[in-house]
Amino acid sequence: MGAPMTGHLARAGHALALFDIDVAAARRVADGLPGASVCKTLADVATCSDIVITMLPNGEVVRNVTLGADGLCQGLKPGALLLDTSSSEPWITREIGAALAAQGVAMVDAPVSGAKWGAEGAELVFMVGGTADDVARVRPLLDVMGRAVHHLGALGAGHAMKCLNNMITAMNLMVLAEGLVIGTRYGLDPAAMTEVLKQSTGGSWVAQTHINQRVINRAFDDPFKLDLMLKDVGIAMELARRGQIPAPMSGLGHHLWQAASLSAGPGKSVSELVRWIEQSAQVEIRSPT
Repeated sequence: MGAPMTGHLARAGHALALFDIDVAAARRVADGLPGASVCKTLADVATCSDIVITMLPNGEVVRNVTLGADGLCQGLKPGALLLDTSSSEPWITREIGAALAAQGVAMVDAPVSGAKWGAEGAELVFMVGGTADDVARVRPLLDVMGRAVHHLGALGAGHAMKCLNNMITAMNLMVLAEGLVIGTRYGLDPAAMTEVLKQSTGGSWVAQTHINQRVINRAFDDPFKLDLMLKDVGIAMELARRGQIPAPMSGLGHHLWQAASLSAGPGKSVSELVRWIEQSAQVEIRSPT
């Protein structure tokens, strides 16, 4: 997702210094963009940047990239700002923010919803945490990369909202798949069921964008990874635990997502959750031929 996001910023006239652990990948992106260069180290990126944007798998990686021995903290100057668009643990985000604040560096968390196609079309929805002044500072960048910006509160609030959004999405996908399996067994056409759901109270973003496009056609190819969804559900459940919220339905769903992840194996599409439900029921969500 970082590559198309970078492209929107470059085309808006921003000078970019890029870094990726895969140097060749960073060079491929830079070669296609005006005013973009590749840095050899994270510290080099920080030294030449007023604002550093991260898009990484989780908070542990963000912490290592930011505060590690060779991390961004080695080059960030007082007055700089870290804009983290990753899906991260809010408590790690606050830890990173406190460490950066000691250096005179600000931080904003702005995880996204919209997946790869949202990044490509500048249609991302940003869930933002940080001070009003810091959010105002990065707002022009977010507006270039997305279609909506929601300021949820202090640093960490964006990441809290992101994991809750994905938890709700994950539970919806699971229940939707179960409903389609039941209906298919009864003799209903899942394509017709999906059309009803798209226009009825049982409808959802998942019904609109996933079932016809990923399941009924048997592609199971959503680029978002099952283990990343499981990670976000786990973050939401930890928030519930810390807040002493029982969340029994989401807790059961979390266990089922864990089982699906173990069955599918690492690196598989989030769509494999539906295949796991199909296999458990011995029913395929497939239109009659």
